[in-house]
Amino acid sequence: MSDMITDTKDRGSESRSTETAYSTIKRRILDNEYAPGMQVPEQVLADSLGTSRTPVREALVRLEQEGLIQLVPRHGMRVLSISARDMKEIYEVLISLEPMATELLATKKPDRSEVMSLIEACDEMEAALDRDDLEAWAKADEKFHFQLVALCGNRRLAAMVMGVWEQSHRARMITLRMRPKPIESTREHRAVVEAIIAGDVVGARDLYREHRSKAAKAMIGIIEKLGMNHL
Repeated sequence: MSDMITDTKDRGSESRSTETAYSTIKRRILDNEYAPGMQVPEQVLADSLGTSRTPVREALVRLEQEGLIQLVPRHGMRVLSISARDMKEIYEVLISLEPMATELLATKKPDRSEVMSLIEACDEMEAALDRDDLEAWAKADEKFHFQLVALCGNRRLAAMVMGVWEQSHRARMITLRMRPKPIESTREHRAVVEAIIAGDVVGARDLYREHRSKAAKAMIGIIEKLGMNHL
């Protein structure tokens, strides 16, 4: 009996180690700490996390499946770049799915208390702009989009959107200061929330689609104008 308990505890510990390795490495990639094209050996990753290579290896398999890295036999991982074509594909998916999430949420005609997380995200975006803190604005923007799809009530739709959103995170952060100050974008977020609260299903959906389409055009335009074939 004691052996079974010990075995269960060991498996639980391994699972937590793998999850920690996965989330930490992923965050480093998304924040460009591990830049596109960078190659990092398994042992270096394990040492930086204070763990063995086994949970690191399992974490890397998941990250490869998500399209963030390429496993390099006996050499750990190589961080994959994002091309202008990749960004076009990513935004095509977002423009298709996110307005659907907005429509589902507006159909519920939620009151302000039910979408307070969206209102707070808008407040945080405005406050960040007031102090010219674009990194804080980007975090609030991310919070808004994640909360919106989480509130729509369709878990599979939310999971698909979040997975694709994360793939574009690095490009958004790299080009953050190359784009105009996102004053209009912040207003558009607020307008979407008001349409959702009003139960304006078509209006909320169309506002969101226009917002996302404009963001895609601006982002891809910067990448192509600067000849940045890969990010």
